[in-house]
Amino acid sequence: MASDHAKMPVLESTLTCPACGHQETAIMPTDACLFFHDCSACGALLKPKPGDCCVFCSYGSVPCPPVQLQGRGCCSG
Repeated sequence: MASDHAKMPVLESTLTCPACGHQETAIMPTDACLFFHDCSACGALLKPKPGDCCVFCSYGSVPCPPVQLQGRGCCSG
């Protein structure tokens, strides 16, 4: 087994709802952006902040995998 940990993105991120402060851990997709997320506590619809590519980059404890690996947004063209 090769030790390739430096190139492996973290796939688990804790989202914090800006409306109520509720935190929940989610697994980030590696092949798609998550533009919307419903807070399981208050029902608020989380959307990316201007300049962010997804809800993980805006409200997560860890940015999305493309940002981790490439330093840029996964959906910015």
